[in-house]
Amino acid sequence: MAFDWFKRNKSLPAGETSSAETISPVAVGPATAEAVAQAEALSDTPGKGLFSRLRQGLTRSREQLVEGVGRLVLGKKVIDAELLEDLEALLLQADLGTAATREIMDSVTERVRRKELTDPNALQAALRESLLDILRPRAQQWSPEKGRSQVLLMVGINGAGKTTTIGKLAAHWKAEGFGIVLAAGDTFRAAAVEQLQGWGKRVQVPVVAQGTGADSASVIFDALTTTRARGSELLIADTAGRLHTQGHLMEELKKIKRVLGKQDPEAPQQIWLVLDAGTGQNALNQVRQFHDAVGLTGICITKLDGTAKGGVVAAIARAVPIPIRYIGVGEQVEDLRPFDPESFVDALFAESKP
Repeated sequence: MAFDWFKRNKSLPAGETSSAETISPVAVGPATAEAVAQAEALSDTPGKGLFSRLRQGLTRSREQLVEGVGRLVLGKKVIDAELLEDLEALLLQADLGTAATREIMDSVTERVRRKELTDPNALQAALRESLLDILRPRAQQWSPEKGRSQVLLMVGINGAGKTTTIGKLAAHWKAEGFGIVLAAGDTFRAAAVEQLQGWGKRVQVPVVAQGTGADSASVIFDALTTTRARGSELLIADTAGRLHTQGHLMEELKKIKRVLGKQDPEAPQQIWLVLDAGTGQNALNQVRQFHDAVGLTGICITKLDGTAKGGVVAAIARAVPIPIRYIGVGEQVEDLRPFDPESFVDALFAESKP
């Protein structure tokens, strides 16, 4: 790998109405009190700075990666092959993946070879620069368009935080003045419909729903009809959680795209995959499978506060040319943040507070 150069030359010195509606072609019960309470809890925002929330959310990843580098260079006088081998192992353990790790190691080693990097204590700064080089091309923010009805289809496996992410996006864009409609397209689980209705009630946006077991494409088609009739700018459609390896369920996503296309040839305008950062390198397999099936236009990475595998953000950025739209670093609405590489890396490398 990148440090092989040292083995050949060891002599070189190293330095998102007033009340929400449930629009139901097939009647379903209203959102349960529990579902509403959960949405309300996630919408209550403590008075804490946005950067502080991001920094706190990335604590475990910082401990794994940045502080890990600090431990590697402690007492080191030069950057040698052994130090670079340890750095490579650390990057892989932090789930940066082989491609991102190789790019970073190649950059660091080349700078050492040119004697542009000689001080082990400067490795963190070099790592920061290399991460920004990988992340910047994937930072492309997206918002609904005024005066036009669009569809954002949310996909992902069970447990990734898809429905919660939809609720937070609805809150964010409604606060910006956009008309939002939600579609309860996850018809396999009654709890999923109730959860989305809970968010609709809290955020005060309409939710189009049918009964459990209804055809998901039909629900979302009806929701688009409602969105256009209301003159709302955005329909955010939930879909059933599925494993990326379940071909028959992936085919249902393709059906949803075909059915929406009969009403609007451009719909869905956006298809975003929600990923749980804690899945580590398996997240890359999910991205590739969903992208092959439906053509992703964005990725949301959630639960970064619950894992030390924050490096997976870099792994995804390096492996696939798909924008990272939002990252989740906590339970509150404000903890779902548009992805900004500089803020992300600054928070990752921020000094720990006692």
